Amino acid sequence: MFALNFNNTTMHIFYSKVALIAYLKTIKTANSTIGFVPTMGALHKGHLALMQRSIKENDDTVVSIFVNPTQFNNIEDLDKYPRTLDEDVKKMRGLSDKIILYAPSVEDIYDGNPVSETFDFDGLEEQMEGKYRPGHFDGVGTIVKRLFEIVTPTNAYFGEKDFQQLQIVKKMVEKNNLPVHVVGCPIFREDNQLAMSSRNERLTSEERKEAAVIYKTLIEAKELFQIKSIEETIEFVKNSFQDNKNFELEYFVIADESTLISADFKSKDKNYRAFIAVFVNSIRLIDTISLN
Repeated sequence: MFALNFNNTTMHIFYSKVALIAYLKTIKTANSTIGFVPTMGALHKGHLALMQRSIKENDDTVVSIFVNPTQFNNIEDLDKYPRTLDEDVKKMRGLSDKIILYAPSVEDIYDGNPVSETFDFDGLEEQMEGKYRPGHFDGVGTIVKRLFEIVTPTNAYFGEKDFQQLQIVKKMVEKNNLPVHVVGCPIFREDNQLAMSSRNERLTSEERKEAAVIYKTLIEAKELFQIKSIEETIEFVKNSFQDNKNFELEYFVIADESTLISADFKSKDKNYRAFIAVFVNSIRLIDTISLN
């Protein structure tokens, strides 16, 4: 453990799961609650909003910062992922002295064997991100399950920008009978409504400004969805990006919110959600919006 003292408050930082587990045992009681916010660092206001909610709803909050290699199917993306631990600590320390940071190494998490487990998420993993990022959700399931086993949180907080990931984590918890309540939190957006993401830091200022078109298109698609067919709505989005040389649409999908299966026609008893993935140069951005 390493403790940093800021203005008479102490922030506990752990690099070892053994040390973290031992410390958590000293603060847990029969009735206390622990909130958990897993991140890969490069923290932004969206991450901080998750932490603030956890702090508000729990006795203690653990935040993890770990760039998980098993969920990257693109080595270049893994290598370029921003690592800003010192800056992240500065941002967290302003929120609360109750934050407990776990910043492990790959060795500490994987014991020298960084390989994913294989999961069955009842088909949730086969849609959208699963199609375009083979093995991604096995990596997500592996790291989240291991972190849950280490931290043993009462509540765990995830942003809805990664809505498919949120549904998959809920399914993993259900199928493994883990005593964790998974809480989905609203997407936090920049002033131009671009969904906040650590990847945004890799955009130029001009690209970041132009990327506002992603959410703008989602809003237009939502309006169109109310009066047009699913096929017509999808075609509108494809055409919107076709003539924009700065953006490459990887996918736009309208899916059943519970199963994530792509929808061909509307049903009054279902909730639908639009999902989009766009490349700005080599930087991949995702977003989502409820259509109901």
